[in-house]
Amino acid sequence: MPNLLLGEFLGSVIFFAFGCGVVANVSLNKSKGNGGGPIVVYTGWAMGVILGVTVSLAIGNTGDLNCAVTFYKMLMGLYTVPLALSIMAVQILGGVLAGALVWLAYLPHWEATEDKATKLGVFCTSPAIRSYGANALCEFLVSTMLFLVFFSMGSKFVSGPNGFPSGFGTYMVGLCVWAVGLSFCGPTGYALNPCRDLGPRIAHAILPIAGKGDSDWAYSWVPVVAPIAGGGAAFVIAKALALI
Repeated sequence: MPNLLLGEFLGSVIFFAFGCGVVANVSLNKSKGNGGGPIVVYTGWAMGVILGVTVSLAIGNTGDLNCAVTFYKMLMGLYTVPLALSIMAVQILGGVLAGALVWLAYLPHWEATEDKATKLGVFCTSPAIRSYGANALCEFLVSTMLFLVFFSMGSKFVSGPNGFPSGFGTYMVGLCVWAVGLSFCGPTGYALNPCRDLGPRIAHAILPIAGKGDSDWAYSWVPVVAPIAGGGAAFVIAKALALI
């Protein structure tokens, strides 16, 4: 179990650091990547998934890096409740450390950036149009679709009778995250992952970031509750379709 938890922790650090880092690169003032645009962000997050899962698999042979993924694995009976909660905890802690690393990497740029929302956006998601019901619905629907695709990858008709070659599934997951960003980032910034949003948001709250505003805790429940509900819904659908 120690390697499993260490793998989830370090994999989460890598994943979220590259993800939050690409947002910092394109949005913070005087960054050389400033103005790179959303396609750069979607690509950075997708690559962050691949890099983080690679580290997690190498150390702990899990590669969840997502509380919602851990939740549906618990529903499948792959984890006990205490183990699932432990994995979720280290994923969140990985997000906190990732936020701190991004803060340090871009240390001079926080003071150079006046807009508080831009600084917060490096760490966590926020809606384009604030409507909690609609925002939660978007995160729920997109998470359900994403996790249903994940379940489908395990089908012998997709992966073949012997399964994917080692490591190939990791690239498929990155491709899925990239596709979700391209298609559904607009309404909420596509959290899809409670620990991806909550961990860095905690980092934003506790770090001495120059000129920061509040951490928007009023919205924080949406990227936590909706993806977990989406993971549960995908599990039910996959069961009904005999995908698992």
